[in-house]
Amino acid sequence: MGEISKESYLIEVRTCRDKVRQAKSQVELDLAKEIKTNSRRFYSHINKKKTKKEEVGQLNTEDGVEVKDNLGMAQYLNKYFASVFNEANENLRDNGSMTNGNEDMEVDITISEVETKLEQLNGTKSGGPDNLHPRILKELAHEIASPLARIFNESVNSGVVPYDWSIANIVHIFKKGKKSDPGNYRPVSLTSVVCKVLEKMLKEKVDKDIEVNGKWNKIQHGFTKGRSCQTNVISFFEKVTDFLGKGNAVDLIYLDFSKAFDMVPHGELLVKLENMGINMKIERWIKNWLKGRLQWVILKGDLSGWREVTSGVPQGSVLGPILFNLFITDLGTKSGCVLIKFADDTKLGGIANLEKDRDITQEDLYDLVNWSNSNRMKFNRRSVRLCI
Repeated sequence: MGEISKESYLIEVRTCRDKVRQAKSQVELDLAKEIKTNSRRFYSHINKKKTKKEEVGQLNTEDGVEVKDNLGMAQYLNKYFASVFNEANENLRDNGSMTNGNEDMEVDITISEVETKLEQLNGTKSGGPDNLHPRILKELAHEIASPLARIFNESVNSGVVPYDWSIANIVHIFKKGKKSDPGNYRPVSLTSVVCKVLEKMLKEKVDKDIEVNGKWNKIQHGFTKGRSCQTNVISFFEKVTDFLGKGNAVDLIYLDFSKAFDMVPHGELLVKLENMGINMKIERWIKNWLKGRLQWVILKGDLSGWREVTSGVPQGSVLGPILFNLFITDLGTKSGCVLIKFADDTKLGGIANLEKDRDITQEDLYDLVNWSNSNRMKFNRRSVRLCI
C-alpha cells in the first residue's frame, strides 16, 4: 500500500467532518419533524445538549469541617444520603411469607422474553456492582437468554434475591445551590443490569395485575403510561380555569415530599402491596429485594464504606417508580377539592369564595398532612400556597 500524502489525508478528514455534520443535522431535522408523534425523543436530545457534568465541591460537615479529599467526600456523602432513611420496620426483617395467605401460580419468564429485553439494552449505559456491562449482555443476548431465564424463574418463584442484586454503586447528581452542601446532591443507584432486566419483566406483570384489579391511581400522572407532565398541568388547570371562568376565587396549594424516594418505609409499602392484587410470588420477591440492601458512593475511583439502606425505593431502578406510585395511591383519595399528583408533587385547588369553601380546602390539607405523618413521610417546608 502506497503512502498517503498529507494533502489527501486532510481532504479525507474534511470529508468525514462534513458527513458527520450533515448526519447530525439530519437527525435533528428528523427529531423536529417528529416532535408531535415522538416528543420524548426530541426532549431527550435537547436535555443531553443541556447536560453539564458537575464536580463535587469541597464539602462542609455540620461542624463546619472542610472535607476536600475524594475518599473523605465519598464517605461523607454516603453518610448524608443514609441519614435521611427511615428506620427499618421489623416486619420487613421477617423472612416468612406475606400475610394474606394465598400463593399464586408460579411466574413463568420465557427465553424469548429475556432475549428481547437483552436486545433492547442501551449499550452506552453504565454497568452495576457486578461489572456486567449492558453492551456485553446485549451482544450475547441469544447465548445467555436461556440460562438467565432459568435463574430469573428460580429467583422469583423461590423468593431468593442474589446478593449482587441488592447492592448499589451510588453516583451523585448536583442539583443547585452550594456545592459544599451535601443536601444539594441527589443519589442515583447504579444497580445490576441483569437484575434490571428481570425488573422490567416483573414491572410489566405488576402493571397487568394492577390494571386487571382496577387499582390504578386515576389522579397520578407521573411514571404512568399515557400520561406526562403536560397531561398533569392540563388536567389540573382545566378545572381551575373553569372555576375562575365562573367568577370564583381559587386557592392553590403546591406540595412535594422531602427526599421522597429515599424515605418510603418498606414495611408500610409492603402492607399496601398486599392489597393491590399482585402475584404473591412477585410480592415476596419485591420484599426480599428491598430487604438488606447496601450502598456505597463512588467518587473518582474512591469508594466509601458500605451503608445499610433501611428505607426507600432505589433511584435508578426499574421497579422504584411504580413502587413509589403504589405507595402514595391512597394519598388524597378523600379530597373534596381538585387534586392531581405527578410522582411526589401534589397540587390541590379549591374554590375560596366563602369561609365554608376555604374550610373544605383546609380539611383536605389536614388530610394530606395526616397521611404524611402516618406513612412516615415529610412535606417540604418550601411548599407554596397561592390565592387567585
